[in-house]
Amino acid sequence: MAPPGNTSTEDLTSEILHALSNADPILSSETFAQIPFDGLKAALDRLASRSMVAYEQVEREDAYLEPEAEVIVSHGSHEARVFEAVRKMNGLSIQDLETEIGDKTVTKLGQGKAFREKWIKKDGNKLVPLVDSVQDITRDQLRVIQEKRTHDPKIIADLKKRKLLRMQKNISFKITKGPKFALEIVKEETDLTAEMLSSGSWKTAAFKPYNFKALGAEQHAGALHPLAKVRTEFRQIFFEMGFTEMPTSQYVESGFWNFDALFVPQQHPARDLQDTFYISDPKTAGRPGPESPEDKRDYEEYIENVKQVHQNGKFGSIGYRYPWSEEESLKLVLRTHTTSVSAAMLYKLAALKGPDGRPPPARYFSIDRVFRNETVDATHLCEFHQVEGVIADYGLSLGGLMEFMEIFFTKMGVTESVDSHDPRDTSDITLTRSRSLKFKPAYNPYTEPSMEIFCFHKGLNKIIEIGNSGMFRPEMLESMGLPRDLRVFGFGLSLERPTMIKYGISNIRELLGHGVDLGNIRKNPAVRLDKN
Repeated sequence: MAPPGNTSTEDLTSEILHALSNADPILSSETFAQIPFDGLKAALDRLASRSMVAYEQVEREDAYLEPEAEVIVSHGSHEARVFEAVRKMNGLSIQDLETEIGDKTVTKLGQGKAFREKWIKKDGNKLVPLVDSVQDITRDQLRVIQEKRTHDPKIIADLKKRKLLRMQKNISFKITKGPKFALEIVKEETDLTAEMLSSGSWKTAAFKPYNFKALGAEQHAGALHPLAKVRTEFRQIFFEMGFTEMPTSQYVESGFWNFDALFVPQQHPARDLQDTFYISDPKTAGRPGPESPEDKRDYEEYIENVKQVHQNGKFGSIGYRYPWSEEESLKLVLRTHTTSVSAAMLYKLAALKGPDGRPPPARYFSIDRVFRNETVDATHLCEFHQVEGVIADYGLSLGGLMEFMEIFFTKMGVTESVDSHDPRDTSDITLTRSRSLKFKPAYNPYTEPSMEIFCFHKGLNKIIEIGNSGMFRPEMLESMGLPRDLRVFGFGLSLERPTMIKYGISNIRELLGHGVDLGNIRKNPAVRLDKN
């Protein structure tokens, strides 16, 4: 027989067949205890595929001796060693006992157990025996376990408590003869060849049956990231609702488009270094101006309107009444939101003329990356993806915005009623319009009124915030040249949060960055926001 680690599959299958011819069934843990698991499984699978053997997996928890228990098996239990030393000398002091045994720990533990078993007693300053002989039960139990790897559950529990045993799960196989059992494996052909057809040998040849359960070779193909899958679903929803996608490839924006055009004052905390990434080289952008020779918009008038609406007030607004700085507005930043793109698109819209000579209604959306100087934790990164939608039309109202949000989030699969859940969860959410959403008044510099949007999430079993919305302020829109009666809805949410909820991810660093598990990326299915 070949050494255990080097037994070939061919040799091992022969050994299994011969072992079965002598006894049926057999246990691999007894007959092939030294054979590695993988090699034994491969040999059994080969025989089972030919119906020569059948096998079933047997799991059992075996007990193994700890080093201290092996010492007990060799030299006796602590209590037996203490008793034997006392009996041998017909009485010993504790100091002499330690010298006799040579191990302070054994002496200490053995004394306590020997006293409890009433094998010894204290007589003056000596320990004396109470019996002539004892049975070392602990040693006997450990010897049985060493041989059979098991014992009475109560004994196992007691020895584990004394930290003399460790438990280990072992897998073995119960092997029986199959319907086509034989001592030799008949060679099976895997292909039907031209020679076999011409010679007629195919008539008597044994062919290997197809294994339709066999897994194919793993294909390491590319895979879409969960964010890309959810982004595709969002885009489909927007396109179904008649939106046009905005160009968002420009990550660096001037403060003018990122803040000032949106009526965000230059002293606003969002413009501080601790919230916004400023570009160091170059530090500033040029003044907003024509993008092409065909661009006939009056940028000077627009810049002046923005300055006046901030500094002195205009279009019926008293403004912020502070000295507006053009230099501050030209500082370059990593965009903190895609609303900067929305502002540029609305300014383009102001230059368009419909059949009635006024800017036509429009629907825009964007899904792209934004950057904020935030502390990284399980739910925040310095960069994330913003989903944003903008609707411009005449005669829009706040009620219309709430109704649209109901339709939009229904397409995302948000249909659970919020009213049937604990009202304490949303005691401060006072403005309610729809069955599946709740709205709470909020503040944004560029929208008024503004609302936070809430829904009930089944998986988390609580009401959560899912987005922000509002109607763009006249100070922002009329500065662009848009007519007063053209109203604009704006709403936004992150792409990461619905993705984390949909895929059961609790830490955003497992979704983006170096901590991403590429195996999960490959295995995650495509997503439907309206399906569980």
